[in-house]
Amino acid sequence: MSDGRWTELADGVLVRRHAELDLSVGLVVGADHCLVIDTRGDAAQGAELAAAVRGVTPHPWTVVLTHAHFDHAFGTAAFLPCAVWAHEGCRAALAAEGEAQRSRWAARYRAEGRPAVAEALAATEIVLPDHVLTDSAELAVGGRRVVLTHPGPAHTGHDLAVHVPDAGVVFAGDLVEHAPGGSFTAESFGPDSTLDGWPGALDELLAQEPRIVVAGHGEPVDGAFVAAQREPLAALGALRAAVRADELGLADALARSPFPEDVTRAALVSGYAS
Repeated sequence: MSDGRWTELADGVLVRRHAELDLSVGLVVGADHCLVIDTRGDAAQGAELAAAVRGVTPHPWTVVLTHAHFDHAFGTAAFLPCAVWAHEGCRAALAAEGEAQRSRWAARYRAEGRPAVAEALAATEIVLPDHVLTDSAELAVGGRRVVLTHPGPAHTGHDLAVHVPDAGVVFAGDLVEHAPGGSFTAESFGPDSTLDGWPGALDELLAQEPRIVVAGHGEPVDGAFVAAQREPLAALGALRAAVRADELGLADALARSPFPEDVTRAALVSGYAS
């Protein structure tokens, strides 16, 4: 894994992958403006990313957040003043749950013996998006058309995909993950995820016929990789439904799951917040 190095996926469309949580963020550069896709996990990380963007382009920027989880959305203050786009549910989640996320992850970093990261996170200002959408929106980024779409509840209730049609690139946030040795991890399935809606969300993403899909974590992938994730997610959803209906025991569900045990356990209890 390269840490903090830009990779150009198409003309003026770049991804930057980081060792911290194997996070990928994006940049779209137009003639006189640029778009930053996700801002990393705290004020210090956001400032480092902003400086890295300035190493690529001097153009003014707009920010779009793919969802409200801290690792994607808490570095935004470093980019202000600028327009910050997100789904309306992302703004609501940051307002309602941002402080709890910040406290929970700061405590986790302290427990892991990483006090500097914990303190940077604890001191971070949570910025609420000032431009929100419900279903879709189009942005003009220096003469380039960029389409923001909400494909339906999946990883969260407010996921956004960022499509750059002239490049055939979609930034998928955590709708798609490419963990080492597989796809999803246990943390892919949280209390705000909607497992039943996830396969349909991937269908919506694939309908854009992307050449490259930038996963929220891990290497960029192609449409075939995304299509291959759909059926295991659907199978996992069916197993969860059977367990909740008392038609299948936990041990049998774990044995039949297409995912490792820790991922399956997390998925079976996902979605309780909604």
